[in-house]
Amino acid sequence: MLDKAVNYIEKKTNNFKPEIGIILGSGLGDLADEYCDIAISYSEIPGFEASTVSGHKGRLVFAEINGKKTVMMQGRFHFYEGHSIQKVVFPVKVMKRLGVKTLIVTNAAGGVNAEFKPADLMIITDHINHMGVNPLIGLNDDSMGKRFPDMSEVYTRKYVELAENIGKNLGIDLQKGVYMAFTGPSYETPAEVRMARVIGADAVGMSTVPEAIVASWAGMNVIGLSCICNSAAGVSTVGLSHEDVIKAANDAKDKFKRLVKEIIKEI
Repeated sequence: MLDKAVNYIEKKTNNFKPEIGIILGSGLGDLADEYCDIAISYSEIPGFEASTVSGHKGRLVFAEINGKKTVMMQGRFHFYEGHSIQKVVFPVKVMKRLGVKTLIVTNAAGGVNAEFKPADLMIITDHINHMGVNPLIGLNDDSMGKRFPDMSEVYTRKYVELAENIGKNLGIDLQKGVYMAFTGPSYETPAEVRMARVIGADAVGMSTVPEAIVASWAGMNVIGLSCICNSAAGVSTVGLSHEDVIKAANDAKDKFKRLVKEIIKEI
């Protein structure tokens, strides 16, 4: 299926060879609307699934941004949609086979750190996998990565520093922290958020970690960016909703796009 997906995409794009991949999370898909040379619906690609979540258009978009050939997932697959974890990470494997060397993975997240506020951007420095599943379970593809990959630097340190410096140059206040992944689709309870804080999380969400694990395993550089779209349960007395997540992402999208475009330029 991986061969079929790659062959199909290469034919549709006239062998466009992206070097940077971007996974655009909830409410952050505008970058793919601004830059779109070729777009392929997920439903057309062998092995891909249709996106079912509001704020995810479900397209693979190819474009040149600041002189770099880029492929963007305008929306992702989530474990909570009922997909197997292998389906969730399948697009990352496709990106690797297409030639992607650096993956920028983004998400909308809840702020666990009390100093974070909605519409903040956080550079992910590390993650905690609380999903109860690992995407590398099963037979190992030795052509792509090792059986027991090192995860001591999933998020490439030099690019964490690069993103931080770019934020300063652009006048964008950036947070840094640890992202903790839950399965969803229910938001975390106040007790779960207290647990997340105790074990070192700064933000919580329902994605990103499986894709980052596979990208790191496959030898890709990884940059993680979270848009803090609400204060997680127990941090704020206000209830949580997906509509609020989309609104906060919209409020942050201009600085998000400026940051990502400059990161692409400097990689």
